Amino acid sequence: MAVEELQSVINRCQILEEQDFKEEDFGLFQVAGQRCIDEGHIDQLLEIIQNEKNKVIIKHMGWNLVGPVVRCLLWNNKEDDKRKYFLMLDLLIKLCNPKELLLGLLELIEEPSGKQISQIILLLLQPLQTVIQKLHSNKAYSVGLALSTVWSQLCLLPVPYSEEQIQTDNYGLCQCCMALIEFTKPFVEEVIGDKENSLENEKLKDELLKFCFKSLKCPLLTAQFLEQSEEAGNDPLRCFASEIIEPLRPQISTLFPQPLMLLTSIPLAHSRQTVGILSAIGHPFPKMIFNHGRKKRTWDYLEFEEEEDKQLADSMASLAYLVFVQGISIDQLPMVLSPSYLLQFNMGHIEVFLQRTEESVFCKGLGLVKVMTLCPVETLRKKSLAMLQLYINKLDSQGKYTLFRCLLNTSNHSGVEAFIIQNIKNQIDISLKRTYNKWFTGPQLISLLDLVLFLPEGAETDLLQNSDRIMASLNLLRYLVIKDNENDNQTGIWTELGKIENNFLKPLHTGLNMSKAHYEAQIKNNQENSQEVQKSKDICSITVGGEDLPNMPPEMQLKVLHSALFTFDLIESVLARVEELIEIKRSTSEENTGIK
Repeated sequence: MAVEELQSVINRCQILEEQDFKEEDFGLFQVAGQRCIDEGHIDQLLEIIQNEKNKVIIKHMGWNLVGPVVRCLLWNNKEDDKRKYFLMLDLLIKLCNPKELLLGLLELIEEPSGKQISQIILLLLQPLQTVIQKLHSNKAYSVGLALSTVWSQLCLLPVPYSEEQIQTDNYGLCQCCMALIEFTKPFVEEVIGDKENSLENEKLKDELLKFCFKSLKCPLLTAQFLEQSEEAGNDPLRCFASEIIEPLRPQISTLFPQPLMLLTSIPLAHSRQTVGILSAIGHPFPKMIFNHGRKKRTWDYLEFEEEEDKQLADSMASLAYLVFVQGISIDQLPMVLSPSYLLQFNMGHIEVFLQRTEESVFCKGLGLVKVMTLCPVETLRKKSLAMLQLYINKLDSQGKYTLFRCLLNTSNHSGVEAFIIQNIKNQIDISLKRTYNKWFTGPQLISLLDLVLFLPEGAETDLLQNSDRIMASLNLLRYLVIKDNENDNQTGIWTELGKIENNFLKPLHTGLNMSKAHYEAQIKNNQENSQEVQKSKDICSITVGGEDLPNMPPEMQLKVLHSALFTFDLIESVLARVEELIEIKRSTSEENTGIK
């Protein structure tokens, strides 16, 4: 019935000139086409679309079918049906009016929420690219409208925070970012190829520049990046930043061999080796960085008319962080710049980061932690530690609390975490002894302790690598048990003790038993083999926790293994004392309750 209705509309319109099509015809075509899709008449609908006699009708009315076809692609799991829907979408993109298609595709991109946002973007970016390339006028405006619409939707997605979140990319943000780079490729190449520098070309440059600044703000301002190592090449957000910034970059396919499109086999435009977006549009990042704030801007920032300076400041701070901290294309900067000049130059950007409340942004202003943990010069590491303590001392209670949370979440260094935990203990002590402080007592403190009194990987946590943090955590817990009685419970620790035992103390017991057994076995094996090694005078290696210790003489390896056992014994003794204090306090509390 639906096919007959659609054919009836087509038969009536075939004898009309396109200017004589009525609004009623458009409505009837859409309803009948929708019913054909709902009732599964895919083959018949394909036949109608492919019929040369219906070319004019499909050109003007077919775009109404794009929405139903796209929804079927998202929800239909039958591979045979999906192939036909992909073919139908491809035909509609080729045959329909590009202006109508552009608006229709952008409306579809704006519809979804949650994880569906990335699915629809990944599905429609290539068709959107094709449609815009078919436009004969207002191409720059259309590119800007498309990029703005997609960016607005991507801003609704959570930015992955940890390495695991980056790799799993549950919401598809990372894939969308790389797909966006592919989407912009033909337009960037068009800018490069226009030697006459036409007015339309200038407008296209402006739209691409807006996209770069928006991307620097979201998602790159809040993004966390993998450490600069071999893993950095597998960090999609870092690669996304490089695609925007780097003067010259390799082909995307060498960095990302997996297909970007989750839901379609239609490939994006093939990437070629070319300059990054900023350089391509005449705004190389060194020029942008060093000119920022010195003279009036020379581009239109229409979407950010309100709080324009703040928006630009965020983007420029993000750019500076990517270059000076992440080292993206830092070799393109003049080598004559002194460290003191660069520090002074970046103070404005540091202030931007520190004024933000999001931990992922706030922590980017804290370069001292990198110096404390990575600098090879011991005196500079010690100075950085002292400076961090001075900085902590200058903050009010809320500032200290926010900083502690940030560093516990982002430092990824046991020594730094132990230093922060000691500072937390000092603030609790001040609160208990002097003036009540809501940030270091009660619910706020418990929220902070959730980041302290736990093992990141449960019983399988590497206790040796995390020994500084674990010892500091146990000492803090011991302090809380001693200073805060169960009846008073000023810190809230006694209410949460059951959770602490399950998340921290019990897994720590298990982990200690496993670690000690492992190291004792290694010592036994080492001792059994030592005689043969002494005869051969060879340097030997040994495996601990799945990793080889550096090559060293057997006696030195024995010292390392015994040192590890000593660390475990030390942790075990403090753990036993904490549990003993908990039992004593509980017994005392019960006795006092009984007396009352």
